[in-house]
Amino acid sequence: QVQLVESGGGLVQPGGSLRLSCAASGFTFRLYAMNWYRQAPGKERELVAGITSTGGSTNYADSVKGRFTISRDNLKNTVYLQMNSLKPEDTAVYYCNANGDTTWFARGINYWGQGTQVTVSS
Repeated sequence: QVQLVESGGGLVQPGGSLRLSCAASGFTFRLYAMNWYRQAPGKERELVAGITSTGGSTNYADSVKGRFTISRDNLKNTVYLQMNSLKPEDTAVYYCNANGDTTWFARGINYWGQGTQVTVSS
């Protein structure tokens, strides 16, 4: 029932932009913090950006600070990642994550999307 479906990935040149979307269903989206992670070949999955349930606070990995913006629309059950000034090192599969740690009922619960490929190359 729970689904997180990412879209918007693709091939882009260095300096370009992409906007990722993650459509959520099957859980009370508005009560969960949402995060974007990424995983490059041979590397561990890393947290890229996070946003609180209301959208009132965001956080970013140092490597993307100032270039990426996470946002959410709780009426659309969708979280976004606007990626600007893309670099080859941003190449990875990007995953949408829902985290319930700030709720008492969903503490420890994480939902994951299937991932969308972002490739930054000339």
